[in-house]
Amino acid sequence: MKKLHIPYIDALNGVALSAAATVMELRARRESIDVLNWREAFPYKPVVAFDIARGTEDLYIHYFVRGLSLRAVAGRDGEYVHPDSCVEFFMRRDGETDYINFEFNCIGTCYAARHHTRTDATPLTPDEFRSIRRHTTLPRAAFAEKKGIHAWELTVAIPFRLMGLDPLHLPERFFGNFYKCADETANPHYVTWNPIDLPQPDYHCPAFFGELRFMHDAR
Repeated sequence: MKKLHIPYIDALNGVALSAAATVMELRARRESIDVLNWREAFPYKPVVAFDIARGTEDLYIHYFVRGLSLRAVAGRDGEYVHPDSCVEFFMRRDGETDYINFEFNCIGTCYAARHHTRTDATPLTPDEFRSIRRHTTLPRAAFAEKKGIHAWELTVAIPFRLMGLDPLHLPERFFGNFYKCADETANPHYVTWNPIDLPQPDYHCPAFFGELRFMHDAR
């Protein structure tokens, strides 16, 4: 199981999300999404990394992606985004089996739900979707697949309360995984941060989440 320490960066509090990536560049934790668990069936691996840090109220994740094809058919929150060029963050609280999936396509459209199981899930409400701030380097307009090599970045700020966490009393640890996929592109792929030991692609598997811990400062 991988372990990740999330630094606290005071400068993220109150900063415009468009500037958060610059704040995070020097002080956030940087990780790669580079595990090909299903290499034989899905050998393609784009270049994917993310910076992660926290402010007082939100978890910040800044994704970097470079690879073949770009697709963003889903244009409204609540629509499935995994067929598009998509990055994902799944998390569960320590001691629980329920989990939440936060999925974003390359233009920032979000699908998220609270899960008891893969199929027993409750999507976020419209107000909850709106509470997730997003900034993308691409125009916020849906489009069909574009071929060729493309690079894009996405920054998201997810409120701790939306994750079921009290920002005034954050837990010592929680669990999660980070993913990249693009199910319905010309180059479908399923890449993860923490390895998943299953015979077929499946991100809804809390047993294979890594351990995430909060730091009190950005050292």
